[in-house]
Amino acid sequence: MPDAGTSRILTLVFADLADSTALKTQRGDQAVGGLITRHREHVQRLAAGGGRIIDWAGDGCFLTFETSSAAVLFSLRLQQAHRTEPDLPGVRIGLHLGEVSERSGPEGDIAHPRVEGLAVDLAARICGLARPTQILMSAAVAASAQQRLDGGAFGQPVQWRAHGCYTLKGVAAATEIHEVGFEGVSPLEAPVASEKARPAQAPPSTTLRLSRPAVIVIITLVGLLSAGLGWWRMTSQPNRPPPPAPPQAEALLLTTPVSPPTRKSVAVLPFVNMSSDKENEYFSDGITEDLITALSKISGLHVAARTSSFAFKGKNEAIEKIGEQLHVGAVLEGSVAKAGNQVRITAQLINTADGYHLWSEHYDRDLKDIFAIRSEVAQTVAKALQVTLATGERAIIERKPTEDLEAYQLYLKGRQAAATLNDFTTAVRYLQQAIARDPSYALAYNGLAYYYWSVGDVWMSGSEAWPRMREAADKALELDPSLAEAHVWLGDVYYFYERDYAAAAREFQAAIAMQPELASAHEHYGWYLVGTGEFDQSIAESRRAVELDPLSAEANCVLGSVLYFARRYDEAIVQLHTVLKIDPDYFWAHEFLGRAYAHVGRFAEAIVALETARDLEAPTGAQTESSLARVVADGGDKPAARKILAHIRERMRERFLSDAYVANVLIGLGEIDEAMAALTRAEAQHSYYIGWWKVDPELDPVRADPRFIALMKKVGLNQEQFTDIGNR
Repeated sequence: MPDAGTSRILTLVFADLADSTALKTQRGDQAVGGLITRHREHVQRLAAGGGRIIDWAGDGCFLTFETSSAAVLFSLRLQQAHRTEPDLPGVRIGLHLGEVSERSGPEGDIAHPRVEGLAVDLAARICGLARPTQILMSAAVAASAQQRLDGGAFGQPVQWRAHGCYTLKGVAAATEIHEVGFEGVSPLEAPVASEKARPAQAPPSTTLRLSRPAVIVIITLVGLLSAGLGWWRMTSQPNRPPPPAPPQAEALLLTTPVSPPTRKSVAVLPFVNMSSDKENEYFSDGITEDLITALSKISGLHVAARTSSFAFKGKNEAIEKIGEQLHVGAVLEGSVAKAGNQVRITAQLINTADGYHLWSEHYDRDLKDIFAIRSEVAQTVAKALQVTLATGERAIIERKPTEDLEAYQLYLKGRQAAATLNDFTTAVRYLQQAIARDPSYALAYNGLAYYYWSVGDVWMSGSEAWPRMREAADKALELDPSLAEAHVWLGDVYYFYERDYAAAAREFQAAIAMQPELASAHEHYGWYLVGTGEFDQSIAESRRAVELDPLSAEANCVLGSVLYFARRYDEAIVQLHTVLKIDPDYFWAHEFLGRAYAHVGRFAEAIVALETARDLEAPTGAQTESSLARVVADGGDKPAARKILAHIRERMRERFLSDAYVANVLIGLGEIDEAMAALTRAEAQHSYYIGWWKVDPELDPVRADPRFIALMKKVGLNQEQFTDIGNR
């Protein structure tokens, strides 16, 4: 540690044994000395959970913690220890979060540094305000710690109080004081005045409730407003109140049994964008996804899927609840600030069982070091969770995906645009620009393959999309044979376009063998299996995808659609309602729910669900309109169905839409000749819808038609099997 001092943002704790001077008069020096020794033993034992003891001063102690929640946990546990020993006097504690300067101790001792700064004085003054047994803190500490301890993370109820703002000796600005304690915490009133403290305003009437992003914003703003961090000023933001907390996320009722969390499992929550430019959200999201990918390369570690982790973006959810929903024993979270070619990343690893911080760190680096940071964080997380990297995994984690930082950022922008499912033009432009800068960038080609998967049948024909998808996936694997997801895209190409079903199965199985916990591999394999009539195996693979990605609307909806194609309509309805608990606006779930309702005779509910799906999907596609028209026709209102069909055809004149959507409605209208002509055109377009021709109940009315039988033979599906399926 350099003698000039290193600036850091820490949580500072002063713990003072109350009334020890008076006790010496009553009990004598020797007796009180024994009490102080026992007090110190408690401090030393509890500080081992993440704190550093900087200095002892008689019966007082000064400590630092990397995170506020760890500091408050220490304080509560120290108070608890004193409560279990009635002869120990109470301890008063003060906490503050702020910037300090760390200097080497005597003779260069870096194990026992000197910690200096105004923040230290402020923490001591807050301690001076406290009564015996009282824990007081500044607002930033309370904001950071409360979310960790709410919901019983400490093991017993704790209460929080806001005491208003106080002017402390030597501090010009008023300090907002908060308190935490067990049942019986002091009511909302001014604390005992010492150090010439005085109220600066009336106490607020509400308890502090902040979302995780707001907490990290407050912590970072403290650093932004402190002196001495010249670089950090580049990303300074206005000192504005934190946003209101979003509603608490509802517990999700999943229908798939899951294994309990283990210590060697982790979820990476979306890192918060702390850049002054809010458009840098793509970068913080990209860092999160890169960490998920890197950790997923470690065979001894279970990592929650990206979709499920991002379900908590911007939400206020207790850590233990996140652990329960994602079935993980630890959570990695943090923030990212980017200014030009400089980046600051903070990260902390938290045990979901008790809220303990297992590790935390911050990195101030050049942008060129971003991959080194990712590798370091991934390996540190594995070590903290006692996971040993297998042979070759370290090299995989440390491998740079590209040497071109501009290409990397273009790739992140393209990936973010594609993830929105409504900005594909922007997505492909960014991905192509990334490839133009670095033609050896495997992940960019993999992103292109995903793009072509997403736009088939709604923006371009399968005949155009599938070959491009294959070219991109092949190139990705040529450049990086370890990309399991690229095998998923090749499996789809073989299934939907080449109609080489054995090759498709091999690709899906290869992806699963390479990365057994890749949820998308199980999801797409489940789709393939249901399309070929292997219902039981399909349901098993789809359930596995949900187990790996429990909060993914897509994975849960695939399971619902598989149950629908297997003619298990009641189970499909239950599963599709689970999807809507995750994402009420997921149009695909409303669509399959409407189709399932229709097949059990609940036509009124079917139409409501399909109208909702249509409104949510518009204007990107015609799939839901087609399903709505079909149910309306099956229900007997053919004029209304023809009106919807006319609208679909009108849209087809403006942009590409598959003839499969037209065929579905024509079958319901009983116009079989026109329907067969439309199905023939859909086959020539290589519509992805062909993948379910064998099992889709909507096609049952034409299964015995010789023209349909001929089409099925042309696409390589077995006539003997699908006849039985249609008679179920």
